[in-house]
Amino acid sequence: MPALRRTPLFAFNQQHGARFVDFGGWEMPVQYKSILDEHRAVRQRAGLFDVSHMGEVEVTGPEAMRFLDHLVTNDVSTLFPGRVLYSTMCQPDGGVVDDLIIYCRGAQDFLVCVNASNTDKDVAWINAQAVGFACTVRDRSDDFALLALQGPASVAILQPLTSAALGSLKYYHCLPGTVAGAEVLIARTGYTGENGYELFCRPADAEALAVALLAAGHAHGLELAGLGARDSLRLEAGYPLYGHEISDQISPLQAGLGWVVKLDKASNFIGRDALRAQKAAGLPSKIVFFKTGDRRIVRAGTPVVDASGPVGEVKSGTLSPLLNESIGSALVRTGAGELSVDVRGTALKLTPTKPPFVTLPAKS
Repeated sequence: MPALRRTPLFAFNQQHGARFVDFGGWEMPVQYKSILDEHRAVRQRAGLFDVSHMGEVEVTGPEAMRFLDHLVTNDVSTLFPGRVLYSTMCQPDGGVVDDLIIYCRGAQDFLVCVNASNTDKDVAWINAQAVGFACTVRDRSDDFALLALQGPASVAILQPLTSAALGSLKYYHCLPGTVAGAEVLIARTGYTGENGYELFCRPADAEALAVALLAAGHAHGLELAGLGARDSLRLEAGYPLYGHEISDQISPLQAGLGWVVKLDKASNFIGRDALRAQKAAGLPSKIVFFKTGDRRIVRAGTPVVDASGPVGEVKSGTLSPLLNESIGSALVRTGAGELSVDVRGTALKLTPTKPPFVTLPAKS
């Protein structure tokens, strides 16, 4: 087996008591103290995540925007320098290659952030689709570290460390700046549902930046947070995770991501014909988020049934620390009746719930 990759913050994470797991070939901190405490810290105060395993792909050149608009389902033509866009990237059959975020740094300069476990696949896919476009695609994943500062206290923690006007930085916008002496791309984005920032920096600056953020956050109750809390936070918010709510077998329409599928945009993007046909014919199955009213976690892969028999499969499940009950998602046949699962011999009713499961702050 190849050795697990490590982020530039591996030693820092070790020093702060991280417990590591293999995540997509990376040795990543799943927790530092307690997943539940880290989750609550993000919802109530702030949490700092090392997400340097994420992949970064740079797309530049005179046809960079036109190419990206062909590559993804959302409307890239709406971007301007400093604007950020979430989208899915599909196969011709409508299955999802990955979900990603595009950061517009200039009229011909875009940074695409992709899921860590998909980076190699995505880079190959993007390069293959770029043939014939006047643009250059570069894998820049080794050139960036990425820190996510999330939670209601995030602006109070970050602002003293930078001269950037964070108060005027809108949701899903970004700007270059200096934070604690490090050159950073500051983005008002995140994967928790809370207000917060994601900070792209040079790997050599990552540890000093993390130390400065921890020191600035001490008075605000900032906690280091791992992938365990990141997963429970994203599920409470109703955000998809590749390989669970979206995959090469689950289209963005089935995943409830129709808002990022612009079927009528000018560009004939990859997968448009298949997605149009799927929408016209009706979805055969769709992602349903659910509550159980019970603390027992419903694990991914658990069969979902109605009165007629099997109708689907659980895709994600966790205990919501705020609701103190099990929540999750399932891919379920369209038109299925009352849903339930078997958990250790007990039938649990699944109550379909429109996410988010908890009240999240307004973002503007």
